[in-house]
Amino acid sequence: MTTVILLRHGRSTANVSGVLAGRSTGVGLDDHGRAQAEKLVDRLAELPLAAVVTSPLQRCQETVAPLLAARGLEATVEDDLSEVDYGDWTGRKLGELGKEDLWKVVQAHPSAAVFPGGEGLAAMQCRAVAAIRRQDRRIAEEFGPSAVWVACSHGDPIKSIVADALASHLDNFQRIVVDNCSMSVITYTPTRPFVARVNDVGGDVASLIPKPDEKPAEEAVVGGSTGA
Repeated sequence: MTTVILLRHGRSTANVSGVLAGRSTGVGLDDHGRAQAEKLVDRLAELPLAAVVTSPLQRCQETVAPLLAARGLEATVEDDLSEVDYGDWTGRKLGELGKEDLWKVVQAHPSAAVFPGGEGLAAMQCRAVAAIRRQDRRIAEEFGPSAVWVACSHGDPIKSIVADALASHLDNFQRIVVDNCSMSVITYTPTRPFVARVNDVGGDVASLIPKPDEKPAEEAVVGGSTGA
């Protein structure tokens, strides 16, 4: 029963320019994004991270680079955590795309949205969720059931993973906010996932530190957590 920190990449040059980067090559972090990545080192310093898994795209690899260097870790590249394949929409201005009929579908009925020349959002969710669960099983087998690990990915894949963990239909995933360099935290158990945080951009992470000899609960607390 491991805990995954879903980390969105830091602010990229495409985020600033209002372009849908998708899987375009050469899209890295801007100065602010690099500063966000550096701050992760101190922010996660208390956590005993077992592993780091990342999308193959440059902006994600640049985000985890300072953390890897500080911890002496090597990242596992997971292709299925890559950004949505936006097909013909890739590289276009978001302002232009907002005028397309498909834009309304993406906003209101994303499970039906398939990008021209690319993939559908439903297919993206399937491969992203499968990748997280596959890596989670691998890490639990290698490092034990209390392992904490980081998965660095992109906005839409992370939102879709969180929606799955919440047992919420993909058509609701646009209600979830995932900012640059935010952390969303999920603990996976044999019976269900527990969502601990969503879009955390600066909170204390001490509560995520595994407690020695404490068996994680697989049942929700009736009436809510005591906050202890």
